[in-house]
Amino acid sequence: MMNVSAELGLLACLILTVGLTLGLGPNQNVEFTFLLPAGRTECFFQTTARNDSMEVEYQVIAGSGLDVGFTLVSPGGFRLVSDFRRSDGIHTVDATEDGDYRLCFDNSFSKLSEKMVFFEVIINSQSSAGGGRDDWADVALAESMVEYRLEDIRATMDTVYQRLERTRQVQTVLRAFEARDRYLLEDNLWRVSFWSCLNLLVMIAVSATQIYSLRRLFDDTKRVHT
Repeated sequence: MMNVSAELGLLACLILTVGLTLGLGPNQNVEFTFLLPAGRTECFFQTTARNDSMEVEYQVIAGSGLDVGFTLVSPGGFRLVSDFRRSDGIHTVDATEDGDYRLCFDNSFSKLSEKMVFFEVIINSQSSAGGGRDDWADVALAESMVEYRLEDIRATMDTVYQRLERTRQVQTVLRAFEARDRYLLEDNLWRVSFWSCLNLLVMIAVSATQIYSLRRLFDDTKRVHT
């Protein structure tokens, strides 16, 4: 049991045992890895503005069964997403109201096994996307210092930024998959080693019993002849 706990600690880059709730702040992109105790439910809050798009992706990296329950609740108390005992999931929702959206991970069905969970929250903000760009556009057009159309430059920059962000997200998810696969390999290696040693001990015991039985048989035969 101590070895399993040590392996769980080495797999995560950041492991924090949190209370019932934890505020994630107004960051648009959030990545978090935490340890979910057995028989507990942990909730996190993400501030989101109306008309923004929220993408939530989670994955159980380690723990018996590799499954948790997940719910996403709006500020008004409406349940937007509900998963039961899944190892991973990706959900995209459009925020219809301002406030803190609650992300809850449930491990109450497991009384003995703790789970290591990785999740990522991506906020595609519509409100903050155009403020600074519009000001830059006004200055550039007023001074007439560029020969190319500003909209084309903006579209190209947006495309490059989106592709870079998507690449970073895919790499993060692949790291989570790698951590889970490594945990499964180490856990299976321990089981194979344990049962191999047990079978070896049984074979040695059976061999010793057979040798002892044969020697007793020959000893009894000698006594009969004498």
